[in-house]
Order: sequence, then C-alpha cells, then structure tokens
Amino acid sequence: MVRSFWGKSPGELTFQIPSIILEPPRKRNSPGRGEERSFTMIRKAVPGDLDAIEEIYDALFRADEKRGHSYTNWQRGLYPTRDTARKAGKAGTLYVVEMGGDIAAAVNLNQVQPDEYAAIPWTIPAKDSEVLVIHTLVVHPVIAGKGLGRKLVAFAEGLGAGMGCKAIRLDTYEGNEPARSFYERQGYRLAGSAPFHFEGVIDETLVCYEKEI
Repeated sequence: MVRSFWGKSPGELTFQIPSIILEPPRKRNSPGRGEERSFTMIRKAVPGDLDAIEEIYDALFRADEKRGHSYTNWQRGLYPTRDTARKAGKAGTLYVVEMGGDIAAAVNLNQVQPDEYAAIPWTIPAKDSEVLVIHTLVVHPVIAGKGLGRKLVAFAEGLGAGMGCKAIRLDTYEGNEPARSFYERQGYRLAGSAPFHFEGVIDETLVCYEKEI
C-alpha cells in the first residue's frame, strides 16, 4: 500500500515518487508556443500539483464555454473539481505529466469500477482485481495534440500489466466523439452503454470501452 502524504509537510515525506522519463532534456521554450517543452515525465502527483491540475480543469471549462459546447458533459463546480484531484492524490492513484517543470496533463488510475459497470456486457473475462480503470484523463488545451493523452494511456496499460491486470476499462460521455475516436485509435473496443448517475452529480448516458493487456 502506498503511504498517503497528502496534507503532510514536505519534511514528512518518507517515500520516493516513481516516475517514468518520456523525453530527454531539450532546450526550454515558452509555454503555449506549440513546441516540445524541455523535460517530460509521468509521475505520481504531489500536493503541490493541485493548483496546476485545477488550472487544467478550468482551462478545459473555459474552452468549452468559448466553443459553446461541451464534449465531455462535465460541469463546472460539480466535476471535475479541485477536490476530485485531491481525493485521487490522497488515494495514491493520481498521475501527472510534467513538462519542463509545468504540469501538462493528469489522470486517475485505480481499480474502482462505477456501479453502472455491472450492466455493461464486458467481453474480456477479468476479476475486479484484474481490472484497471482510467478516470478523468485531462490534457491542458495549450499543449493538446502533442501525444500526451496517448502516452498516459500507454502508461496506464503498462501500470495495469505490472499489477497483474487483464483489462483496462473506461467510460466517456456518449456525445464525446473526440474521446471515442481517440480511444478507438488506441485499440479500445466499445463494450456497451448505460445511464449513469456520474460521480453522484451528473445524470447522463456513458459509453464504456475495454482493452485486453
């Protein structure tokens, strides 16, 4: 079990955060110029990342508001929120992509399957202990299109395999065509759909995907 350090001071940290280096150091560029940053890794989130993760959520909501349409059907103030990230961090399941010292993306990877998953006709036989679930994968809009989502999904698959899991499962809003297309390109299969009372705050229909690992 990973010891939780959320809410503790830096001096109380007693374990190292695992990380995976994705890119070698490069010349640092200014944010938002559409170029690779200087140093890229995926690591477990720490309390100091909360502000940056909350900013990613806010940037996505601002993009929705500017576009006049939400692909995710997430709702500001309901989900995702700072508390969403804090709880995942406290559970030890929140991961971030750090680029040149900045947090560019985040994802919650755990084995918590929503109750509604019981209604989905999954085709990959797996016990609950053999399933890893991808939740709330977000990439800051300013760095979108650089492959960070793909790297996070690959990271999730590697993490799941290392845990002895047989399948990755996830869900997304039925109208989220960009996400559906993205996951299908990564080899995920549509398993079914069902009405969800998502996170206890949003009523919607979600589509569920799976992939064998």
